[in-house]
This record gives sequence, C-alpha cells and structure tokens, in this order.
Amino acid sequence: MSYLRVPPVLEGEPDPTRVARRVFGVPDWRRRVPVAPLDVGAAWQALHYLVTGDPWEGRHPEADVVCGGRLLTEDGADELGMDVIYLAPERVKPAADHLAATPFGEVAARFDLAAMAAAGVQDAGRMDDGVRDRVLRPAYDALTAFFQAAADEGQAVYKVMFPTA
Repeated sequence: MSYLRVPPVLEGEPDPTRVARRVFGVPDWRRRVPVAPLDVGAAWQALHYLVTGDPWEGRHPEADVVCGGRLLTEDGADELGMDVIYLAPERVKPAADHLAATPFGEVAARFDLAAMAAAGVQDAGRMDDGVRDRVLRPAYDALTAFFQAAADEGQAVYKVMFPTA
C-alpha cells in the first residue's frame, strides 16, 4: 500500500474520483506527484491490526489510518489498474492526532503472530518476531509523520493498492 498527500482541490478539480483518475491514471504517476508517496508495502494489514486490533475493521479515527476511507475505484479499478481509497482532510486530522497521541509501544502490545495469523492478517504466518521492530515500527513512525504533515497542510490522503501478480 502506498499513501499520497494531495490538496483537497487539485488543478481546480474538487471531486476525489476525478482527482484520482488525474493522478493515478498515468503509468509514471509516482514520478509526477509533488510529494513522494509513502510506501508501507505488504505491512499494511499488520499495521492495521496493530492500530485497531482487527485485520479489517476498527473504530474511527484509528481505522482511518490504513483501511478507512472511501473506495473510489469500485467500478474503476480496471481503468486505473489499482484500488484507490480516499480519506478526506476532515478525517485525516483526527487520524493524525490519534497516531501522534499513541506511541508505537502501545500498539506493539498487540503484536502476537499466532493471533494475527488466526485473524487472517496477510503474511503473519511468515513473519518472525523481529518484524515488529525491523518493519512495523519504522512504518508506524513514517505513517505518524506522514499523517501529521497532511493534517498540517489540510490535505487529503489517497491510498493505493496495487494488484498482486
């Protein structure tokens, strides 16, 4: 999963679906965006589990960090070649505040590979205990900084999921 900070109105366009098509509708979109995207790779679902305690659901605002938002590509994933989830600026700020107020040590208490695998968290069965500090801690810290920057600038967050081969 990759995250992109985008102004709520891009080139005069306020509609998130049309913004997504404008941004992600070109093959080299990563090189064309003004702020580099944040890529958490396959760690996205493990992060969601640590933040919410569930592989898919959760309360707001913490659920908005990974899985929350509006799916823009329900009918257009084939057009863009990826799923795009939109998180409006008014939902970015509470998510940023939650991350800033929740140190990694607090969410890391949920790191239990057996429980994560039983819940269906992607790749949990192939993870080792070191993943928590080697992969998930830096990703959580990066998400915290990313969401804070987006909130400070009043930006929306677009999350993109690439199809797996």
